[in-house]
Amino acid sequence: MSPALRTLFSFCLGALFWLAPCSAVFADSYLCEGDLLTAERTNLGQEAIGAVLEPIPNSSDGTVPGDGILLHWRNLNLQLPRTNNAGPPSYTDGRWWWRVEDVDHPEFRQRKASIETYSCEAQVEGANPLNNRNS
Repeated sequence: MSPALRTLFSFCLGALFWLAPCSAVFADSYLCEGDLLTAERTNLGQEAIGAVLEPIPNSSDGTVPGDGILLHWRNLNLQLPRTNNAGPPSYTDGRWWWRVEDVDHPEFRQRKASIETYSCEAQVEGANPLNNRNS
């Protein structure tokens, strides 16, 4: 192998190892109260901890405490940390709450004077979110 090819190979291999630990982002689309909501899971907890020999306690659905979710809805951009609650992953900042126990109807709530619950349903693949209909 020529020195130039070896250098190129080393560079590509180094770039691969540099990119590999980047967190995966999982995005899903929903219609909440007739408006498009996108949810992007961010896996930051595992990255902060690094490699571990044993499973992290309270891991659920590929998430660990320290992970988060980005919600984009109407004119809001919410970054919610994952709770340490048992069961399906839930996310809250104390005012907003998000949990997907039923993939077709996630829970989206806001705490004001009382709890306001927003009706959400999974976005049908290929549907046009601009017409505010899920068909």
